[in-house]
Amino acid sequence: MNSHKKSAAGIAAKYVKDGMTIGLGTGSTVQFFLEELAELIDREKFSITGVCTSSATEREAQKLKIPIVSLQKETSLDLTVDGADEIDIHLNLIKGGGGALYREKLIAKNSQTVVIIADESKKVDVLGAFPLPIEITKFGNELIQRKIEDLLPLTSLRKNADGSIFESDNNNYILDCKLEHANSLLHLEQELKLITGVVETGLFINVADVAIVNNYKIEKDDQYA
Repeated sequence: MNSHKKSAAGIAAKYVKDGMTIGLGTGSTVQFFLEELAELIDREKFSITGVCTSSATEREAQKLKIPIVSLQKETSLDLTVDGADEIDIHLNLIKGGGGALYREKLIAKNSQTVVIIADESKKVDVLGAFPLPIEITKFGNELIQRKIEDLLPLTSLRKNADGSIFESDNNNYILDCKLEHANSLLHLEQELKLITGVVETGLFINVADVAIVNNYKIEKDDQYA
């Protein structure tokens, strides 16, 4: 599995050009991309700046001596490389298993090109086997959860291993929901975002430009072989 992730990261690194500002995603597959990026900076002397989607990625980037800046200093990013929990045949995604969905989407939406890297297990015909994360505010969280359950009846508040409530880097809660509207993803996204207290959803619709699965690329509108 790690060899597949490393292979995908290596192909993604070919999108990197000297002087780029790059959104750095979150997760185990992205870790391999960070290592590739550090090699480009060290070996090729690339001048690269990273914008991190999570505190965990920021720590890893600092460890690898990848220069980073905050999103506030960048109005547009050249490239974002990130992972996904699921990828469908149209390159729609479920993201947020690591809890960084808000920052991931904000950075992706402000990037000229978004490349998703993953292993074969993340490729699906229809989204929904993986729970859909929804980031919500702490204040009124029970009320917000009930409102969301009008659209997605099966929801659960994410917990840490010790039983405490998981909090995102933005100090919000996350609901993990059973996705039951796979044929109307854009409509569901719009309905969820109308609920006051919903910060962001893990539905990434029409965001990815390219997905690299193992060692092959899937472009927008390509069908899986």
